[in-house]
Amino acid sequence: MGIIQCKDVCKSFGEKVALDHVSVDIPKGKIFGLLGPNGAGKTTLIRIINRITIPNSGEVLFDGRPITQDDVEKIGYLPEERGLYRKMKVGEQAMYFAQLKGMSYREASTELKKWFVRFGIESWWNKKVEELSKGMAQKIQFITTVAHKPSLLILDEPFSGFDPVNAQVIREEILRLKEEGATIILSTHNMESVEELCDNIALINKSHVVISGGVDEIRRKYGNNNVELIYTSSRSLVSADGIFKVISDQDDSGRHTAVLSLDAHSNANEALKHILSQDLTVNSFKELVPRMNDIFIKLVTEEA
Repeated sequence: MGIIQCKDVCKSFGEKVALDHVSVDIPKGKIFGLLGPNGAGKTTLIRIINRITIPNSGEVLFDGRPITQDDVEKIGYLPEERGLYRKMKVGEQAMYFAQLKGMSYREASTELKKWFVRFGIESWWNKKVEELSKGMAQKIQFITTVAHKPSLLILDEPFSGFDPVNAQVIREEILRLKEEGATIILSTHNMESVEELCDNIALINKSHVVISGGVDEIRRKYGNNNVELIYTSSRSLVSADGIFKVISDQDDSGRHTAVLSLDAHSNANEALKHILSQDLTVNSFKELVPRMNDIFIKLVTEEA
């Protein structure tokens, strides 16, 4: 059973259907990618989990029981719409948010200063928010989201506003928090981050779940039985009827990079055996698994 279960959640705003019988199961201790194009319903679902919005029907369970406001205290939520008080000092504001989440003054001060040291931003404590760049403010918001050590983190486009170096810092922190036992819901358009970080995903499009499951399982499901072969030979590989077809073959002074499509009734071992019979040297032979970005585009386009 997951830490969060959404069962047949429906939500409408007037004539606009935002969520149509959406069900997702978010496993404990994993990074769960919540994907979908703009307007698909992701943010509405996040707001329902946080009890900011109430569904028209369906239910959200936290650890197997209906979610309560007390459970929301165990959630760290970084919304896509950033909200810091520009005239307040950074340290004062971070302390304020930490105490709102139930931390004592001493706990908040100790934990926040650890994070400021970890990010190398101790000198920001007495700066005003209006003095910070967008990326600097993002770091502060990330810290205020995780400082109370929530068991569930919901991060909506957490890499927005960061340069590549700082985006990688945040990725590493997300993975570290997972290692420490946190469950993380990651809502993002960055498919590279999904492949790098996520264990499971749900793709929402036009208010309903299009697909959900493990990232590796989904990539294999949408694979097209292609393999990449790198080999050395003075001549090109020839297709083998009923086993594989050579789709492409690039020759670089006798070193070939080829893409093969395996026959539906064939397998990799059979193909490799036939390849070796063609008097060539195999340098690499691997399955070509589609990228999440390709799967995302394919599924969303099919629903258009």
